[in-house]
Amino acid sequence: MRLLRPLIVFLGLILAWQIVVTATGAPHYILPAPARVAAALAAHWSALIGHAAVTATEILLGLILGAILGCTTALVVASARPARRWLLPVLVVSQAIPVFALAPVLVLWLGYGLASKVAMATLIIYFPVTAAFFDGLRRTEPGWLDLARTMNGTTLRTLWRIRIPAALPALSSGLRVATAVAPIGAIVGEWVGSSAGLGYLMLQANARMQVDLMFAALFVLALFAVGLYSAVDAALRRALPWQAEDGRVRN
Repeated sequence: MRLLRPLIVFLGLILAWQIVVTATGAPHYILPAPARVAAALAAHWSALIGHAAVTATEILLGLILGAILGCTTALVVASARPARRWLLPVLVVSQAIPVFALAPVLVLWLGYGLASKVAMATLIIYFPVTAAFFDGLRRTEPGWLDLARTMNGTTLRTLWRIRIPAALPALSSGLRVATAVAPIGAIVGEWVGSSAGLGYLMLQANARMQVDLMFAALFVLALFAVGLYSAVDAALRRALPWQAEDGRVRN
């Protein structure tokens, strides 16, 4: 059933898509039928795979860098009160500026290559990871901290042995959110300026009225995003086996 359920959902979406196309009579250059998109997938498979590899590299690098920077910032903010007073306002201000508005600036600074897309993905991923991990670190069970103080635990040892393990479920939630939004940064960066990637292919297909190819690229992107999220979710479940589905701790 674990494999059958996603297949049923997928087939149901395809059926609903076909029903909408048939009922509305939309022309293929507005909403292509699933059969036309499947034909475009088959005809342009090699090009789609090449562009998908570029986008996947941007997303994965952005996810890794964003997670590392987010975890580091959360640890610094949670451990040092003076740093908290300086960094928290900066984090809030950074989120007040739409990340999409920074895309042209990043392309101008970092060029049309891989770096600007990775930077975009990193910026989008950075805040969910930082906020979730910091929230977990500051919500450590007070009784555990009192016990650590009673046993003369140092700040560093308390952080490593108690606060970080207690914050891992919150961090896992932040990583799941970050994984879900990671493709946004890469695609927006490719739309602003690039020479490869699924976002670039979508723009080219749209300019040439190849809407079926554009939908095919979107399908490949969605397939990769779902696969990446499933892989990260499975890895987090394996890394945190004591965390139950409802958020409680298993005995």
